[in-house]
Amino acid sequence: MNKHLSGLKPNAVWKNFEKLTQIPRPSKKEGRIIQFMREYGERLGLKTFVDEVGNVIISKPATPGMEDRKGVILQGHLDMVPQANSDKEFNFETDPIEAYIDGKWVTANDTTLGADNGIGVAAAMAVLEATNLVHGPVEALFTIDEETGMTGAFGLKPGILKGDILLNLDSEDDSELNIGCAGGVDATVTYQYEEVTALAENVGFKVMLSGMKGGHSGIDISLYRANANKLLFRFLKKASSEYEVRIAEVEAGSLRNAIPREAWALLSVSKAKLEGIKGWLDEFTKTVKNEYKTADPDLKVAFEIVDNPPKVMDDKSQTDFINAIYACPNGVVRMSNDMENLVETSTNMAIVTIKDGEAIVKNLLRSSVDSAKHDLGEVVKSVFEMIGAKVELDGDYPGWQPNPNSPILKEMQEIYNKKFGKIPKIKAVHAGLECGLLGGVYPHLDMISFGPTIKYPHSPDEKVNIESVNKFWEFLVETLKHIPKK
Repeated sequence: MNKHLSGLKPNAVWKNFEKLTQIPRPSKKEGRIIQFMREYGERLGLKTFVDEVGNVIISKPATPGMEDRKGVILQGHLDMVPQANSDKEFNFETDPIEAYIDGKWVTANDTTLGADNGIGVAAAMAVLEATNLVHGPVEALFTIDEETGMTGAFGLKPGILKGDILLNLDSEDDSELNIGCAGGVDATVTYQYEEVTALAENVGFKVMLSGMKGGHSGIDISLYRANANKLLFRFLKKASSEYEVRIAEVEAGSLRNAIPREAWALLSVSKAKLEGIKGWLDEFTKTVKNEYKTADPDLKVAFEIVDNPPKVMDDKSQTDFINAIYACPNGVVRMSNDMENLVETSTNMAIVTIKDGEAIVKNLLRSSVDSAKHDLGEVVKSVFEMIGAKVELDGDYPGWQPNPNSPILKEMQEIYNKKFGKIPKIKAVHAGLECGLLGGVYPHLDMISFGPTIKYPHSPDEKVNIESVNKFWEFLVETLKHIPKK
């Protein structure tokens, strides 16, 4: 296992990325990385500013002869998604990422890698410290908390940034230029239920689903991978109605912006029906493994006898809640009529928990059409309000409306074609880039998003292609060299 990333090319990018892997930086826990970036900018002797929410802005003057060029903002986010496999002991708030080279890729040992968006941040750092590049005025904007609420972009104030062009370094295919993204909204369900005493003659057992790929709940939603939460409640629907299984606890999914890979339930059933429920579980396992044999070939379902739980969900609440989960939409809702192969609207049932008289469901809804996003929110509300649950729609952020006539788009298309011998794909992405929010605060900005090839972000399978990082860097350097005059 080769762990020496700094030996890869371009050295300046990989050296900085390797440093980032050593600094814990899960979303909403970015204190150490903010301090690191502040000290980094000051050490370079560059104007460095940390705003009131924690965004770091580092400014670098134009190189000689480029003072008349439009100002460029290089933008990336400091936080990363903390996901680890269930058998991996890892603390994202204290432990460094165990990154290593695996053939043509860099990946991590059973955790997310943080290439989303660490590679983009590392590239911006390489520009800031370089002494041999040609560029106009550069500002590097490093935002916080992109992954769990975009509070950095939400909190950015007008008048801080001076540039005219924003290059968002947070896309995940080196052959694409992104000119639009989806907006999003959180739908959080809270449901109160009565706890009742489990029958003393019952036996306790746990059902555990694991081994699914999960992934980014926007970019990977069109891959139709298994959602562990929906599968668990698919099992529970028949287990409850035909075998009188009672729910004591559920813990399913862990992050609002990741397709859930693992779920478990603590249950109670009569001894007389134990063999029947085992038979149904075997049948269920064969069925779902067959359905997802291509999308999720490593899907696992496990069964374990445990102590009978003292308390379980009351019967009516359990029936109502299972039915609501079963009825709630999940996955791709609509494809775009305007851009080929683009998901327009989707929803991801990210987290379900049941414990101590309260059930919580967290869904992330996305759409490139604001009205469709809001309508989907009303659909989710309607499903759960029918059982008396409280539903809050919050964290609403806008999408980024594509501008096919963007001047920087035309410039970058020509640069890409001259350098790599082909025209890049022009895409919009079904993910929540910060461009939508930043464009709202700075409406004059001409924006493009691009980056290296990253596979399976938001999951422990995350990996970044080594060759694509070099290509991304060369493209960035060439673009900075050809920024037009003011």
